[in-house]
Amino acid sequence: MKVKFPIICLIMLLTSYGMAFQQIKKDTSYTVASTYKKLVKKHPDIKEVAIPEAPNLKIQKNLVYGTIGDRKLHLDRYENTSVSNTPAIILVHGGGWKSGDKKLMAPLAAHLALKGYQCFAVEYRLSDEAKYPAAIDDVTEALRFIRKHAKEYQINKDNIVVLGASAGAQIATLVGYLEADLVRAVVNIDGVLAFRHPESSEGDMAAFWLGGVYEEAQENWENASPINHVSKNSPPILFISSSFPRFHAGRDDMTKKLDNYNIFSDHYTLPGSPHSFWLFHPWFEKTLNHISVFLDKTLKKN
Repeated sequence: MKVKFPIICLIMLLTSYGMAFQQIKKDTSYTVASTYKKLVKKHPDIKEVAIPEAPNLKIQKNLVYGTIGDRKLHLDRYENTSVSNTPAIILVHGGGWKSGDKKLMAPLAAHLALKGYQCFAVEYRLSDEAKYPAAIDDVTEALRFIRKHAKEYQINKDNIVVLGASAGAQIATLVGYLEADLVRAVVNIDGVLAFRHPESSEGDMAAFWLGGVYEEAQENWENASPINHVSKNSPPILFISSSFPRFHAGRDDMTKKLDNYNIFSDHYTLPGSPHSFWLFHPWFEKTLNHISVFLDKTLKKN
């Protein structure tokens, strides 16, 4: 006897598959192209930053640095083949913890590599896939992976920098301060330092990542704020900020805490700059220069 499969069951099954697909579908709304389209209206002279071509720049994409079940986590390596035993820079992209991709950091990684660093742009799980602290765990895993392969990657494992932009800056700073014994310096490019702060206006995207609004997930909101992890062992930090104060909420108070421990920090605000300034000329050169000067002060390069 044939068993008939009710049409309503088939519809429900297909609907559930569709819902599951929607839940894991990657948010691709934050890209260089979409940001350019948004910013060029107010800044008609901006230009995208190209990845330089140089004989001593070698790029390896999608190297696996970790696995979670069947899920592989990847990084892109930007190698300067003319130097060895150099500092390493881990670069963490932005996108409101929900969007973005490691390729957003490609131009900055390539230019920094040509200045004598080995650079690694890392993938991490976004909030549609996994909530806080998954992204922190992923970048920490990348940090440990790179240290483990220091000899192979021609880096000095005692000179590792964590750099991030926007949401990636919050992640990079938090990782750098939670793993202070493994990180030599931090670069925060327009990233929030305190989720609950008079200068902060974090809303739905932060709440979605942190597991609820402040009243529902107070512990996450506090623990995810780098300002709450300053200690006598914290690494030096550079802040590069846009003209919008909300993107560096908590910076000045965090600087005061660092000053109390005599920990070096520096900060620059680029007048008239939009958020995502690091992706475009004319702000890219200043961003690159500020990073280079800061790292020359805080790291020893062979």
